[in-house]
Amino acid sequence: MNDAAMDVRRLRLLLELSRLGSMHEVAAELGTTTSAVSQGIAALAREVGTPLVEPDGRRVRLTPAGHRLAEHAVAILASVEAARLDLDPAAEPAGVVRVAGFATAIRRSLLPAMDDLARTHPGIEVRVHEYEPLEAFDLLARDDVDLALTYDYNLAPSSWRSDHDVADLWSVDWGLGVPARERRAPFTSYAERDWIVNSRNTADEEVLRMLASMAGFTPRVVHRIDALELVDDLIVAGRGIGLLPRGRASRRGVRVLPLTDPLVTMRAYAVTRRGRDRWPPLRAVLDRLTA
Repeated sequence: MNDAAMDVRRLRLLLELSRLGSMHEVAAELGTTTSAVSQGIAALAREVGTPLVEPDGRRVRLTPAGHRLAEHAVAILASVEAARLDLDPAAEPAGVVRVAGFATAIRRSLLPAMDDLARTHPGIEVRVHEYEPLEAFDLLARDDVDLALTYDYNLAPSSWRSDHDVADLWSVDWGLGVPARERRAPFTSYAERDWIVNSRNTADEEVLRMLASMAGFTPRVVHRIDALELVDDLIVAGRGIGLLPRGRASRRGVRVLPLTDPLVTMRAYAVTRRGRDRWPPLRAVLDRLTA
């Protein structure tokens, strides 16, 4: 890298390119021209002394060096914005916040937050991507999203990375979903049943196997399903039983029996990469989620 200082405006161009994937979209987002975006990134590449983008068909993609610089740009621009807000506390946060989360958290937490933010901070645009926790963590690590809404269970806790900042959102007890005609019975009585687990995350299967082990059997996992509504359908059809949240409006014909020894609790979180929450739009989203 040469001795010239990097222009933070050019860092913003690179960061938006990493997020949006197209110089044309960056130009539209920032109210400039595609040519200006291209020239700015070319100038930034000269400043750091290495190529930051490479051809990808008719588009371009970031080089490994470009991705690394884009990651640094998040923290640099957040610090610059934080300094600006220290001098101008009335400044309105604005920008695109990308959120990856599981469906229940999107419905329960994010959608109400988006409604409030549309009124209080109209310059913030929230883009929603539905993913299970392991997928969301991967996107967060690659800086493809700014915020991950994830969950774990008290019997299968998450392993947080050293660069994760984690905020508690809410928790809900889970029970055993069975056909409505069935009554509560010892867990050992379900040893010969077919079981349904999540197809996109391993946590609920870990909980099931722990409960079964404590009851002295190995569960026969037959179906792997992501949508809770489809789990309901399989239970009603007599094709298996599975863990489901209590208090949820399950399909008629499904009963969710309590699990108390031990209690099974799902815990929801908002996860960001350390230091990124200083970016005002992300901070506004987090404040609303955790209020």
